[in-house]
Amino acid sequence: MAATPNVAVIVGSLRKESFNRKMAKALVAMAPPPLTLEIVEIGHLPYFNQDHESDPPQAARDFKQKIASFDAVLFVTPEYNRSVPGVLKNAIDVASRPYGKSAWSRKPAGVISVSPGAIGGFGANHHLRQSLVFLDMPAMPQPEAYIGNAASLFDEKGALVNDSTREFMQKYLQAFAQWIERNAAK
Repeated sequence: MAATPNVAVIVGSLRKESFNRKMAKALVAMAPPPLTLEIVEIGHLPYFNQDHESDPPQAARDFKQKIASFDAVLFVTPEYNRSVPGVLKNAIDVASRPYGKSAWSRKPAGVISVSPGAIGGFGANHHLRQSLVFLDMPAMPQPEAYIGNAASLFDEKGALVNDSTREFMQKYLQAFAQWIERNAAK
């Protein structure tokens, strides 16, 4: 692992004004040393199709190679129907195949769910964690991050304006840096 862990930030929403995208941008800006965070886009990925597994589309190959270059992954996701959005699940599938050659394997992971609702995307957060177990991604268990009432957290420019949420996210990122250090692939 690099002395400065580079972390892929995967946003589970494609919406331009997504609360999750706003949170991801805030996290990139507040990342404490030694972390370096970079949002990795997923909206351009083709649908995973096992028929193309031996010769995947270039966008899928490029994405998988990019994920492989990171030391850790931070997922920032909304909840759709008590689960993760299809675009996020597709990105996970694209970079995990073929079986035994996953780009996700052994990368420490964090999960943050952001929602306008009161329970902060609890269902998506836990459903994603089920996939991470299979992907062999050690997911940080504490602190858990279910960020509710998202409409009140950002200003009209997308800046995180809620002080208690900003303070919590700073503590989360510090804990995540320690998690990466303890769980980085050797």
